[in-house]
Amino acid sequence: MAFQMSTAFDHARSSPVCRGPAAAAVVCAAMAVLLAWAQVSVSAEAEPLPSIAAAIDAPPAAVEPVPTPVPLYVPDPLDTDAFAGLPAAVLPAAPPQWPRWFAGATGLVMTRTLPAGTPTMQPLAGVTQLRTSSAAVSWPGGVDLHIGRWFGPQQRNAVEFIYWGVYGMDSSAAVSGSGINAIPQASNATVGGLPAADYLSGATAQQISRSDLVNDIEVNWLYAPGDRPEFLSRDPADGSRPMSLIWLAGFRFFQLEDVLTLATTSGDPALAATPLDFAVATNNNLYGGQLGAKFDWRLLPRVRFSTVSKFLLAGNTITNTSSLATSTGTPAVFASGAPVNVHSTLGVFSWLGSADTGLAWDVTDHWSLSVGYRVVGVGNIAQADGQWPGDVTTAADLSGITAGSSTIIHGGFAGFEARY
Repeated sequence: MAFQMSTAFDHARSSPVCRGPAAAAVVCAAMAVLLAWAQVSVSAEAEPLPSIAAAIDAPPAAVEPVPTPVPLYVPDPLDTDAFAGLPAAVLPAAPPQWPRWFAGATGLVMTRTLPAGTPTMQPLAGVTQLRTSSAAVSWPGGVDLHIGRWFGPQQRNAVEFIYWGVYGMDSSAAVSGSGINAIPQASNATVGGLPAADYLSGATAQQISRSDLVNDIEVNWLYAPGDRPEFLSRDPADGSRPMSLIWLAGFRFFQLEDVLTLATTSGDPALAATPLDFAVATNNNLYGGQLGAKFDWRLLPRVRFSTVSKFLLAGNTITNTSSLATSTGTPAVFASGAPVNVHSTLGVFSWLGSADTGLAWDVTDHWSLSVGYRVVGVGNIAQADGQWPGDVTTAADLSGITAGSSTIIHGGFAGFEARY
């Protein structure tokens, strides 16, 4: 410790301050004492440093293994360093190379149901009483034409135009006898200056005839979420029985015209050559928006079961014309001189539902043949049978229209479709 004090004193004296004037001697002595005390404190409290050589020669300490991290990528399934690309399942599907245009023609044979009918003559012993329904509807022919086109790379949307009609739904029924009194009578009307009763009372023959027609026009937008039905899988080993569904929405106009004519042959031989005809012509014109769907199910490699269902909620503009005139065109007139010819109109809401069910044979990718049955139900309409009057004395007896009836138009069809 004495050596440390001496060394501290020597350092203090060699300081530039201690080599100054005598006045600084006291400061130098104090500095020497402080330095000596600091060195003594450090040497007394400090511990010797470990030997570096011992640390180098010591064996290394055991190190715990580091866990393997969870892989952050999927290994290459092909076990190569090159990029294998996206799996085939997620590659975009190639656009189908199907024909875009389609058109077809179909022949129809159809009929329709009738209401119970109204009597056209008073009961007469020995003579079958005629009714408006006695003129049953026949099974005439018609035609169905359609054309359309698919749009877009996947051919999911299309526009189609449809027209179909059935004409000449006509038939007749007749009776003959003595003293036939027609319904209606026209007590205040004259025909060529003669009372209409000369024709309508005491007649010798009567015939009721019907002539109906149907016209249908549609413009539809089609949406196919899956494959088009003509190109469904044809693999017979496919146990899933491939199916397709196409939705449709569009505009539809539907016309049902119903005409009844009662011809009464007068009992007067001078008038028998020109029967008096009472005619009722009722026309329903439905128009509005419709919704529907087409379902196809491939039964055989090239044969599909197919059904198309549609529903229409429509406005219906109804017209009715009732007239009385001879078969040669001479009109009957009221006492006022006005002709017995009254035209009436009525607007109502009507509905229509239709379904086509059949089989389609896809002969090739461009040609198909089809056969099936069509059913069309129309509700809240007017029919000629419902406009038949009991007596005609003034124009008011023929004015106005009675709606609320319904009919079902049904029949078979067969035709073809071409795709190009």
